[in-house]
Amino acid sequence: MTSRPEHDSFETNRSLIEAHLNELTRVPRPCHSEVLEAARGYVSRHFEDYGWDVRRHDFDVLNDVGELNLGESLHGTNLVATRRGQFNPDRPRLCVGAHLDSRPDTPGADDNASAVAALLEIARLLPPTWPDAAPLELELVAFDLEENGMLGGREHARLAKESGIDLRGMIALEMLGYCDHSPGSQSMPRTLRGLYPDTGNFIAIIGNQNSTNLIEQFRLGMESVEGLLVEALQVPDNGNGLQATRLSDHSPFWDAGFPALMITDTSFMRNPHYHMPSDTIETLDMQFLRDVTEASLIAVRHLLGTFR
Repeated sequence: MTSRPEHDSFETNRSLIEAHLNELTRVPRPCHSEVLEAARGYVSRHFEDYGWDVRRHDFDVLNDVGELNLGESLHGTNLVATRRGQFNPDRPRLCVGAHLDSRPDTPGADDNASAVAALLEIARLLPPTWPDAAPLELELVAFDLEENGMLGGREHARLAKESGIDLRGMIALEMLGYCDHSPGSQSMPRTLRGLYPDTGNFIAIIGNQNSTNLIEQFRLGMESVEGLLVEALQVPDNGNGLQATRLSDHSPFWDAGFPALMITDTSFMRNPHYHMPSDTIETLDMQFLRDVTEASLIAVRHLLGTFR
């Protein structure tokens, strides 16, 4: 039996999370926009201030899957942060990411500035150096073109596959800040009704058939935060029978054969502001977001220390 990680205090800063949200949600951040490029600058500066090297990966891709700009050739930029001066690309690694783009008509507070703010807190509170004996390297990624069909995630998964990277797991942080304590506030696909709570006050961990150990270890870390309700779901066949489980940058990693998770407040199954102009900071539960951020940090630290 795997022992539960001890819950140290990592001083996750709610004020910093709110500051990131305020900066990122002034106006929408759609693909190719100056606002999105400014957001990349903001995220890059904070990664660098926290002791990480940042690499811009530019790519061009035909949008053959997304609802937005379908059939168009798109240019994207993923930001990849690694340990300053110490990253060993030949070692096994863990990838933790969140998409930075939003839909054109929404400021995207929950989708997905909430997760970007959490990613920045993880970068701030993880030491940029750790023992050479640690099992895994870590890369933090701010993905582009998620709203166009997870194209930034697809590009990163393609590179990992073609380069033969020993990627032990990928964690997609996707909408982390909406919470509703009212009974009946949580909807579920028909096949899952009755198996999970009908109150939308939990955080969900979703993995596929190749992610058993990753689900278990991440859940151990997240459940160490007192009062945070955590639910896990493992889907077969890369989630193709339950498309709602594929709607973030983890799904291209599933398709490429890598273990991967989506950490989510369940999106449109709870949040009525999904893809709406009303997806603003005021709709978020900041204590819930802080707790989920801390839980994600603990879980990542747990994986870096124990996962093999």
